[in-house]
Amino acid sequence: MTAPPFDRADNIERLATGEFDVLVVGGGITGAGVALDAAGRGLRVALVDKGDLASGTSSKSSKLAHGGLRYLQQGDIRLVYEALHERQRLLRNAPHLVRPLPFLIPVMAKGGVVNRKVGWALGKAMWLYDLTGGARIGKLHRRLGRDDTLAHLPTMPADRLAYGYLYHDAQVDDARLTLAVARTAAALGAVVVTYAPVTALRRDGSGRVAGATVTVDDRPIEVRARIVVNATGVWTDALLGLAEPGRAPTMRPAKGVHLTVPWDKVRNDVAVVIPVPKDRRSLFLVPWLPRGDGTYELTYVGTTDTDYDGPLDDPACTADDVAYVLRALNASVTTGVTEADVVATWAGLRPLVAGSSGTRGSARTADLSRRHLVATDAAGVVTVTGGKLTTYRRMAADGVDEVLRGLGERPRRRRSRTARQALVGATRSGDVAAPDHLDRRYGTEADAVRALAAKDPRLAEPLVPGLPYLAAEAVWAVRGEMATTLADVLDRRTRARLQDANATAAAAEDVARLVATDLGWDEGRVQREAAQYRASIAAEREDAGLPALGAPRP
Repeated sequence: MTAPPFDRADNIERLATGEFDVLVVGGGITGAGVALDAAGRGLRVALVDKGDLASGTSSKSSKLAHGGLRYLQQGDIRLVYEALHERQRLLRNAPHLVRPLPFLIPVMAKGGVVNRKVGWALGKAMWLYDLTGGARIGKLHRRLGRDDTLAHLPTMPADRLAYGYLYHDAQVDDARLTLAVARTAAALGAVVVTYAPVTALRRDGSGRVAGATVTVDDRPIEVRARIVVNATGVWTDALLGLAEPGRAPTMRPAKGVHLTVPWDKVRNDVAVVIPVPKDRRSLFLVPWLPRGDGTYELTYVGTTDTDYDGPLDDPACTADDVAYVLRALNASVTTGVTEADVVATWAGLRPLVAGSSGTRGSARTADLSRRHLVATDAAGVVTVTGGKLTTYRRMAADGVDEVLRGLGERPRRRRSRTARQALVGATRSGDVAAPDHLDRRYGTEADAVRALAAKDPRLAEPLVPGLPYLAAEAVWAVRGEMATTLADVLDRRTRARLQDANATAAAAEDVARLVATDLGWDEGRVQREAAQYRASIAAEREDAGLPALGAPRP
């Protein structure tokens, strides 16, 4: 699917002058999904976010589309079934962004959490995973011998390894998936405006919420809508508090942290599930940026799952978080990965539902359900929250069903159409055969990026030295993908910051100058954007106890 040109100024004016059936607040994967589902059913839709699309949790996940094998161990077979069903839809509807990925679970002969006794039970769980829907990907799990297991992660302690299990799930670029969903909604008529915080909720004569006041570029806009959908994730309570001040909190944020390290320190050619010593958790080792010869540039490691009480904006990866992840990594590989090897970090907050009482409770966040919640409050605000990235489409469909009920319609008369809705850039020919870097990121729109590079040789140069992005991708991000800030380009339209923070900070000023003309920035704005961006990365590394920007890598 190809999207028409996107004009921010036009969308702002449509937001100010239009009347909508649905105003969706929150531009993460859930909000984008609700906007797409509602637009596909013929509703008049507006989507706003106080920041960029996917600037919160939806760009900071483990970047996996999976059923969640551990949810089987918790007995939530229905959630796994639903997630695996949605995984297959993602593979079909966005093959340029979602692709199959093998996963390995090593079983240790001694000294491991997954030992032979646990391995026997795991084998039964693997068959259940296949039966629940894992086999839809076209492959059943396999038990591998010691040597075949070691071949997938040769840095493992070979003397402790017994055998392994190989199964299949999928990897996804979370931020670009969110972008594609939002752009597809826009192509179907939805108004999309980023950097538009809600400052108040409007009410009709009966006291029900009927829109909101948002601020765009210092301009207050009164948005008229019959229903407001709260899809703000961990910020859910803040928006509901505008409708009902003093209400009890419903969210229990959990922080998840990931580290990026050079692939040569790990050398995994598949994703690997590793245990955390002295904890009931596992982490993923996921290879990133394929070189084309069966090797990779990077591996990322995560995620943690801990209660969080700090500021919801920009949660920090701390030195303790880094130590926790490295301890687990070094228990599973023999290369001795240190803080000096960490090239990037990211931290996100999961929007877990605390429960009807609003209390935090004593259960670990890792044990809380990943099911989603759809509810309408007394003021008529529909909240869609909880859940997981893989099941966003199902969450959105349930949310729009609730919207239709609020509008006095029967959902079955306007059924969701997103199960087979190809996203922007998708091709119906299935997965792209041997795609290059641009095909893997843009699908059918890759030629538009290539055309920019062909027209101006400077745009064929690397955007960030050492990473595969072209300068043309930054220009395309601004012209065609709603990017309005330097962070939009380097954090979410590309994933440069998550892949090499040092190199990305060094390139910040050049990238800011590259997009300045399209964004109307003068030299002063270029300098400010670059300085603020470098400062944010410097603070991020300081919080994590990592070497300062500019420090040489080992």
